[in-house]
Amino acid sequence: MGATNPTFTMPPLEEFAYGLDVTGVDPASLGDALRAAINDVLLDPARLTVWLGTLAMSEQTVAINALRRFAGESPDSVASPASGDRRFADDGWRTNPMLAALLESYLLRSRALVQMVESSRLPEATRRKARFAAQMMVDALAPSNVPWLNPAVVREAMTSGGDSLLRGMENFLEDVRSNNGRPRQVDSSSFVLGNNIAATPGRVVLRNELIELLAYEPQTPRVHSEPILCSPPWINKYYIMDLAPGRSYIEWAVTHGFTVFAISYRNPDSSMAKFTMDDYLRLGVLAALDRVQEITGSKRVNLAALCLGGTLAVLALAYLQAKGQAHRIGWVTLTNSLIDFSEPGDLGVFTDESTISRLEKRMEEHGYLEADAMAGTFDWMRANDLVWNYVVSNWYMGRKPPAFDILAWNGDSTRMPAAMHSQYLRSCYLENALVKPGAFKILGTPVDLSKIRTPLYVLGAETDHIAPWRATYRMTQLTSGEATYTLTSSGHVAGIVNPPGNPKSKYWTSGVVPKGTSAENWRASASATTGSWWEHWLKWAEHRSGALVVPPKLPNGDPAPGLYVRGETGPLSEPSRAKGPTAPRAVRSSAKPVVRTAAKPTAKAAAKPAARAAKTRRAATPRRTKR
Repeated sequence: MGATNPTFTMPPLEEFAYGLDVTGVDPASLGDALRAAINDVLLDPARLTVWLGTLAMSEQTVAINALRRFAGESPDSVASPASGDRRFADDGWRTNPMLAALLESYLLRSRALVQMVESSRLPEATRRKARFAAQMMVDALAPSNVPWLNPAVVREAMTSGGDSLLRGMENFLEDVRSNNGRPRQVDSSSFVLGNNIAATPGRVVLRNELIELLAYEPQTPRVHSEPILCSPPWINKYYIMDLAPGRSYIEWAVTHGFTVFAISYRNPDSSMAKFTMDDYLRLGVLAALDRVQEITGSKRVNLAALCLGGTLAVLALAYLQAKGQAHRIGWVTLTNSLIDFSEPGDLGVFTDESTISRLEKRMEEHGYLEADAMAGTFDWMRANDLVWNYVVSNWYMGRKPPAFDILAWNGDSTRMPAAMHSQYLRSCYLENALVKPGAFKILGTPVDLSKIRTPLYVLGAETDHIAPWRATYRMTQLTSGEATYTLTSSGHVAGIVNPPGNPKSKYWTSGVVPKGTSAENWRASASATTGSWWEHWLKWAEHRSGALVVPPKLPNGDPAPGLYVRGETGPLSEPSRAKGPTAPRAVRSSAKPVVRTAAKPTAKAAAKPAARAAKTRRAATPRRTKR
């Protein structure tokens, strides 16, 4: 067999879309980068001659191979599909001489384009952008995207008597009507907030102009005296930490004897244009911390943070340490969180000065970054998986997309305030200021991570393209306190969704990481365990969360998951303490939710979570609440 078609590694579908939401970058510079790469080759006659000559000789071999196939022979291909390329999995691409020749020529020319980009003398950042642009072009020109050439599409049409084409047309028209003309990637119609997703029983115990604080009903007779406050990312909704029952990290913690609270961020509008990371700390983590201590009476609260929520949690630690209040936090779990941005993964390609400047101009119009406005652009950047796969399956073959909770959550995107998002991109991705003592200030206080002594449980994901595990590992070396590092076998988004019972799950750990240990040396000494990291984390957290006590009494409040996650606002729990931005109006957001919401809670409904929790506490052994 010939050489496989070379492609650069791309992140999983849900991870790629989420990652681009994290930065919110404007990828318009991709075309400029590809043109620069082509111009670089054209201005070098020697390289251009070699490139054209090699391509011409290979095309000649393709023609000869086609003649040999028509004669009944089986010649070795000049180029073959990469392992795992599902586009050409059908046997027709190999057994039909015409299709085999068409595929061979396509793969050859695709490889030649990528090689031309790789041979350019451009800066690495520009060359990486050109790779993305070249891959977009290659994906669009695939013969599998032509219905009458795709053997799987033709066979499905013949087998169904043409019904597949009619169903595909119906899917196409529905997507044009309600999905901006893009093929759907997930069937989210079966997911209902508060019913089968974000369904752990709880109530809203704080609502300010930025967050709702959710308190979850205890589900065990006794709980650890120190509660857990979940700090999710403000990209998309909080319920990646409370996914479907049985797959919810929050549910897992609640059913194993913890009092759990979670921050649910409001979807920003133009009134929040001037919100900064100071506001997200003051009205977010710090306001939630105050309320959790008030409700539970605990002197210490533990933080469980994910992605950007981890970045904010570390800033909270540094702030409290500087203010002499570090004792308020017992321990912190950081899940797939970047603090040191010196190795930002694939997203670093799209966070240069020129790209961020264009993005800032774009955000000036409304005062926020509208995630939905960029969804189509992001899809085309990963066209094989995010566009063409569903064009073939949904529109050509008449199939429905899968119902997958992670993808449903991933599509439930949020906006980002202009000032905060600009500050985040510049301070973290451009300047990497958080790891430089005194270089970044939060609420007027210089940040010095080396002074933090709070115990850390740091999780990285082996296949994470957004927060590469070696980058997340560096957090273990940035503070003065003890840090335990665990590496899970999944990716960025799926890293938090790791319930026990999956035989494919695996994690590596080696206890407290000694200062001065490199990521490579840690990996060499870490031991692998089959199973979920949740179980390892549970043992770590139980010994650090206080004695078992009677669960605290929770105040009355609207049923979880609250209003903000539904795109609604309501009366604030306390007078606004924000300076400058106005408080939200009690109106429904104009954004159409991706995941359906249950009926608006009533007073009778508000009493149900408490009743269910009380019933659970009477059980002899802990179990998941029946819904």
